[in-house]
Amino acid sequence: MYLPSFRLDGQKVIVTGAGRGIGRALAIGLAEAGADIALLSRTKEDLEETAKYIKDLGREALIVPTDVTKREDIKESLNHIVGKWGKVNVLINNAGMNIRSKALDVTDEEWQKIMDTNLKSTFMMSQEVGKIMKETNTDGKIISISSVAGTVALRTGVVYAATKAAMIQMTKVLAMEWGQYNICVNSIGPWYFKTPLTEKLLADPEYLHEILSVTPLNRVGELQELVGPTVFLASEAGNYVTGQTIFVDGGMSIKGF
Repeated sequence: MYLPSFRLDGQKVIVTGAGRGIGRALAIGLAEAGADIALLSRTKEDLEETAKYIKDLGREALIVPTDVTKREDIKESLNHIVGKWGKVNVLINNAGMNIRSKALDVTDEEWQKIMDTNLKSTFMMSQEVGKIMKETNTDGKIISISSVAGTVALRTGVVYAATKAAMIQMTKVLAMEWGQYNICVNSIGPWYFKTPLTEKLLADPEYLHEILSVTPLNRVGELQELVGPTVFLASEAGNYVTGQTIFVDGGMSIKGF
């Protein structure tokens, strides 16, 4: 038999930024594939809403309010999760944000907030979970949500782009270092998807036309189209893939602006 398993039965998965949008979709999709999910975000109410869907699937959902920009919060949350489960099989680094300032207007506060939320949190979560995977001898998967902005120059969002480019490179280096522990490290680079954060932008006909003009498939992505690549990388099917970024972008990254 050549078809590997895409199932995640018995797997214990952490998803950051799991309260809404991409994080919620990935958490639910991974649960549909059989995983139990630890949901991390600062807003407990959003996590509780995500947890309802997962519990309806018969999977376990741990609600773990966490500020992933703070290492002590991360350590406390991971102690709680490992205390419950004894291991972590998969980490999804999804927490992220953007402030759409032009480069000449970016403040020091904006720079630091975006760097901490997007890049620093991804490294700290990966580092702390990587330690757990190594110590528990778990063949782990770490998957970070990057962006086409990490490889294609967009017209604004210089700090956001810098964090996503750094995430792609960090993925490669962690894969090199942690391959010896059978930890696969990859990232996924989306373009525009329908989420609460993009809803207002995509409602502008001119803005939408500009987005579609550089997207060969000529449409915005649906959230479930991010779930398949994530399940692939998290499952047995992705066991020989590491250090890679899969762009799920309707072809935008091959065309660009």
